Amino acid sequence: MNTLCFDFGNTRLKIAFFQNAELVEVIVIDNDDIATIEAIFEKFDVQKTILSSVIDHNPEIETLLAQKTKFHKLSHLSKLPFTAPVGKPETIGADRLALTAAAVYFFPKQHNLVIGMGSCVTYNFINADHEFLGGGISPGMEMRMKALNQFTAKLPIVKPDGNLPLVGYDTVTNILSGVVLGMAKEIDGFIDVYKERYGNFNVHLTGGDLVYLAPHLKNQIFADPELIFKGLYAISEVNNQ
Repeated sequence: MNTLCFDFGNTRLKIAFFQNAELVEVIVIDNDDIATIEAIFEKFDVQKTILSSVIDHNPEIETLLAQKTKFHKLSHLSKLPFTAPVGKPETIGADRLALTAAAVYFFPKQHNLVIGMGSCVTYNFINADHEFLGGGISPGMEMRMKALNQFTAKLPIVKPDGNLPLVGYDTVTNILSGVVLGMAKEIDGFIDVYKERYGNFNVHLTGGDLVYLAPHLKNQIFADPELIFKGLYAISEVNNQ
Protein backbone atom coordinates (compact mmCIF):
# COMPACT_ATOMS: atom_id res chain seq x y z
CA MET A 1 0.00 0.00 0.00
CA ASN A 2 1.01 3.61 -0.55
CA THR A 3 1.30 6.02 2.36
CA LEU A 4 1.48 9.80 2.76
CA CYS A 5 3.26 11.07 5.86
CA PHE A 6 2.47 14.67 6.85
CA ASP A 7 4.99 16.52 8.98
CA PHE A 8 3.71 19.97 10.02
CA GLY A 9 6.56 21.67 11.86
CA ASN A 10 7.08 25.21 13.07
CA THR A 11 9.15 26.11 10.02
CA ARG A 12 7.87 23.96 7.13
CA LEU A 13 4.91 21.85 6.08
CA LYS A 14 6.32 18.71 4.46
CA ILE A 15 4.81 15.56 3.00
CA ALA A 16 6.54 12.27 2.14
CA PHE A 17 5.19 9.66 -0.26
CA PHE A 18 6.00 6.01 0.51
CA GLN A 19 5.41 3.23 -1.97
CA ASN A 20 5.60 -0.22 -0.39
CA ALA A 21 7.86 0.99 2.44
CA GLU A 22 10.18 2.90 0.08
CA LEU A 23 10.48 6.67 0.43
CA VAL A 24 9.84 7.95 -3.10
CA GLU A 25 9.37 11.71 -2.81
CA VAL A 26 9.31 14.54 -0.29
CA ILE A 27 7.54 17.81 -1.07
CA VAL A 28 7.08 21.09 0.77
CA ILE A 29 3.71 22.83 0.67
CA ASP A 30 3.08 26.55 1.17
CA ASN A 31 -0.06 26.28 3.31
CA ASP A 32 -2.54 23.89 4.89
CA ASP A 33 -5.57 24.92 2.84
CA ILE A 34 -7.90 22.08 1.88
CA ALA A 35 -7.35 22.83 -1.81
CA THR A 36 -3.62 22.31 -1.33
CA ILE A 37 -4.15 18.92 0.32
CA GLU A 38 -6.67 17.84 -2.31
CA ALA A 39 -4.12 18.62 -5.01
CA ILE A 40 -1.74 16.20 -3.32
CA PHE A 41 -4.30 13.42 -3.63
CA GLU A 42 -4.67 14.16 -7.33
CA LYS A 43 -0.93 13.52 -7.73
CA PHE A 44 -0.56 10.39 -5.58
CA ASP A 45 -2.56 7.17 -5.30
CA VAL A 46 -2.74 6.73 -1.52
CA GLN A 47 -4.37 4.25 0.85
CA LYS A 48 -2.87 5.29 4.22
CA THR A 49 -2.00 8.63 5.83
CA ILE A 50 -0.43 9.78 9.07
CA LEU A 51 -0.17 13.33 10.43
CA SER A 52 2.47 14.66 12.80
CA SER A 53 1.81 18.26 13.75
CA VAL A 54 3.33 20.63 16.30
CA ILE A 55 1.30 23.63 15.07
CA ASP A 56 -2.34 24.69 15.10
CA HIS A 57 -3.08 23.27 11.66
CA ASN A 58 -6.33 23.50 9.71
CA PRO A 59 -8.64 20.98 11.46
CA GLU A 60 -10.47 20.22 8.21
CA ILE A 61 -7.37 18.37 7.04
CA GLU A 62 -7.96 15.56 9.50
CA THR A 63 -11.53 15.12 8.25
CA LEU A 64 -10.35 14.99 4.65
CA LEU A 65 -7.62 12.44 5.37
CA ALA A 66 -10.05 10.25 7.31
CA GLN A 67 -12.54 10.34 4.44
CA LYS A 68 -10.04 9.43 1.73
CA THR A 69 -7.68 7.02 3.51
CA LYS A 70 -6.92 4.94 6.57
CA PHE A 71 -5.81 7.87 8.71
CA HIS A 72 -3.87 8.16 11.96
CA LYS A 73 -2.95 11.30 13.87
CA LEU A 74 0.23 10.89 15.83
CA SER A 75 -0.18 11.58 19.56
CA HIS A 76 0.73 10.13 22.94
CA LEU A 77 -2.20 7.74 22.44
CA SER A 78 -0.63 6.19 19.33
CA LYS A 79 0.63 2.62 19.40
CA LEU A 80 4.41 2.95 19.44
CA PRO A 81 7.32 0.51 19.12
CA PHE A 82 8.70 1.79 22.43
CA THR A 83 7.55 2.77 25.91
CA ALA A 84 7.80 6.23 27.42
CA PRO A 85 8.29 5.95 31.19
CA VAL A 86 8.60 9.69 31.62
CA GLY A 87 6.61 11.87 34.00
CA LYS A 88 4.04 13.13 31.49
CA PRO A 89 4.17 11.16 28.21
CA GLU A 90 1.29 13.25 26.82
CA THR A 91 3.64 16.25 26.70
CA ILE A 92 6.10 14.58 24.30
CA GLY A 93 6.03 16.38 20.94
CA ALA A 94 4.79 14.48 17.91
CA ASP A 95 8.06 15.09 16.10
CA ARG A 96 10.06 13.54 18.93
CA LEU A 97 7.80 10.48 18.96
CA ALA A 98 8.43 9.98 15.24
CA LEU A 99 12.21 10.34 15.54
CA THR A 100 12.26 7.86 18.41
CA ALA A 101 10.17 5.37 16.45
CA ALA A 102 12.59 5.57 13.51
CA ALA A 103 15.58 4.80 15.73
CA VAL A 104 13.87 1.78 17.28
CA TYR A 105 12.62 0.53 13.91
CA PHE A 106 15.98 0.70 12.12
CA PHE A 107 18.35 0.10 15.08
CA PRO A 108 16.47 -2.25 17.44
CA LYS A 109 17.84 -3.47 20.77
CA GLN A 110 20.50 -0.75 20.85
CA HIS A 111 20.97 2.52 22.71
CA ASN A 112 20.11 5.42 20.38
CA LEU A 113 20.45 9.18 20.70
CA VAL A 114 18.43 11.06 18.08
CA ILE A 115 19.18 14.75 17.64
CA GLY A 116 16.59 16.74 15.72
CA MET A 117 17.70 20.00 14.12
CA GLY A 118 14.55 22.06 13.61
CA SER A 119 13.20 25.23 15.19
CA CYS A 120 14.61 23.70 18.36
CA VAL A 121 17.38 21.19 18.91
CA THR A 122 15.91 18.10 20.54
CA TYR A 123 17.94 15.36 22.19
CA ASN A 124 16.03 12.08 22.40
CA PHE A 125 17.53 9.05 24.11
CA ILE A 126 16.12 5.52 23.69
CA ASN A 127 17.76 2.63 25.50
CA ALA A 128 18.26 -0.94 24.29
CA ASP A 129 15.03 -1.97 26.03
CA HIS A 130 13.14 0.44 23.74
CA GLU A 131 12.37 2.88 26.54
CA PHE A 132 12.29 6.55 25.58
CA LEU A 133 13.96 8.14 28.59
CA GLY A 134 13.66 11.76 27.46
CA GLY A 135 16.51 14.13 26.66
CA GLY A 136 16.75 17.86 26.23
CA ILE A 137 15.57 20.87 24.20
CA SER A 138 17.57 23.95 23.27
CA PRO A 139 17.09 26.82 20.75
CA GLY A 140 17.63 25.96 17.10
CA MET A 141 19.92 27.81 14.71
CA GLU A 142 17.36 30.25 13.32
CA MET A 143 16.09 31.02 16.80
CA ARG A 144 19.62 31.86 17.97
CA MET A 145 20.25 34.06 14.94
CA LYS A 146 17.00 35.96 15.48
CA ALA A 147 17.68 36.38 19.20
CA LEU A 148 20.97 38.13 18.49
CA ASN A 149 19.15 40.57 16.24
CA GLN A 150 16.08 41.15 18.42
CA PHE A 151 17.88 41.60 21.73
CA THR A 152 20.63 43.90 20.49
CA ALA A 153 20.61 47.31 18.83
CA LYS A 154 22.88 46.68 15.85
CA LEU A 155 23.47 42.99 15.20
CA PRO A 156 21.91 41.82 11.90
CA ILE A 157 20.04 38.62 11.14
CA VAL A 158 22.56 36.27 9.52
CA LYS A 159 21.78 33.30 7.29
CA PRO A 160 23.77 30.13 7.98
CA ASP A 161 26.71 29.40 5.73
CA GLY A 162 28.74 26.22 5.42
CA ASN A 163 31.99 28.17 4.94
CA LEU A 164 32.73 29.83 8.25
CA PRO A 165 35.98 30.72 9.97
CA LEU A 166 36.88 29.74 13.51
CA VAL A 167 37.95 33.34 14.16
CA GLY A 168 35.41 35.72 12.69
CA TYR A 169 36.81 38.77 10.90
CA ASP A 170 33.61 40.88 10.71
CA THR A 171 30.17 40.97 12.33
CA VAL A 172 28.63 38.34 10.06
CA THR A 173 31.44 35.81 10.41
CA ASN A 174 31.62 36.42 14.16
CA ILE A 175 27.94 35.51 14.44
CA LEU A 176 28.35 32.48 12.18
CA SER A 177 31.30 31.24 14.19
CA GLY A 178 29.55 31.79 17.50
CA VAL A 179 26.23 30.23 16.54
CA VAL A 180 27.18 27.38 14.21
CA LEU A 181 30.38 26.29 15.91
CA GLY A 182 28.80 26.93 19.29
CA MET A 183 25.96 24.56 18.43
CA ALA A 184 28.42 21.95 17.15
CA LYS A 185 30.30 22.09 20.44
CA GLU A 186 27.02 21.86 22.35
CA ILE A 187 26.02 18.73 20.42
CA ASP A 188 29.43 17.13 20.84
CA GLY A 189 29.31 17.98 24.54
CA PHE A 190 25.94 16.28 24.98
CA ILE A 191 27.14 13.21 23.12
CA ASP A 192 30.22 13.01 25.34
CA VAL A 193 28.30 13.17 28.61
CA TYR A 194 25.80 10.59 27.35
CA LYS A 195 28.75 8.33 26.56
CA GLU A 196 29.98 8.67 30.13
CA ARG A 197 26.66 7.40 31.42
CA TYR A 198 25.49 4.91 28.80
CA GLY A 199 28.62 3.69 27.00
CA ASN A 200 28.13 2.77 23.36
CA PHE A 201 25.12 4.05 21.41
CA ASN A 202 24.16 5.23 17.95
CA VAL A 203 23.91 8.95 17.27
CA HIS A 204 21.41 10.07 14.62
CA LEU A 205 21.36 13.65 13.36
CA THR A 206 18.42 14.87 11.33
CA GLY A 207 16.59 18.03 10.37
CA GLY A 208 17.08 21.02 8.13
CA ASP A 209 20.23 22.37 9.79
CA LEU A 210 22.27 19.17 9.83
CA VAL A 211 24.02 20.18 6.60
CA TYR A 212 25.60 23.12 8.43
CA LEU A 213 26.48 21.24 11.61
CA ALA A 214 27.50 17.72 10.60
CA PRO A 215 30.88 18.78 9.12
CA HIS A 216 31.90 20.38 12.44
CA LEU A 217 31.14 17.43 14.74
CA LYS A 218 33.96 15.30 16.09
CA ASN A 219 31.70 12.42 17.11
CA GLN A 220 30.62 9.81 14.58
CA ILE A 221 26.97 10.16 13.59
CA PHE A 222 24.35 8.80 11.22
CA ALA A 223 23.08 11.76 9.19
CA ASP A 224 19.58 11.27 7.74
CA PRO A 225 17.56 14.37 6.75
CA GLU A 226 14.37 12.33 6.29
CA LEU A 227 14.51 10.31 9.51
CA ILE A 228 11.26 11.76 10.84
CA PHE A 229 9.35 10.48 7.80
CA LYS A 230 10.74 6.97 8.26
CA GLY A 231 9.51 7.09 11.84
CA LEU A 232 6.08 8.29 10.76
CA TYR A 233 5.85 5.47 8.26
CA ALA A 234 6.76 2.91 10.93
CA ILE A 235 4.08 4.31 13.28
CA SER A 236 1.52 4.32 10.47
CA GLU A 237 2.13 0.65 9.81
CA VAL A 238 1.42 -0.14 13.46
CA ASN A 239 -1.70 2.04 13.73
CA ASN A 240 -3.24 1.76 10.24
CA GLN A 241 -3.82 -1.99 10.07
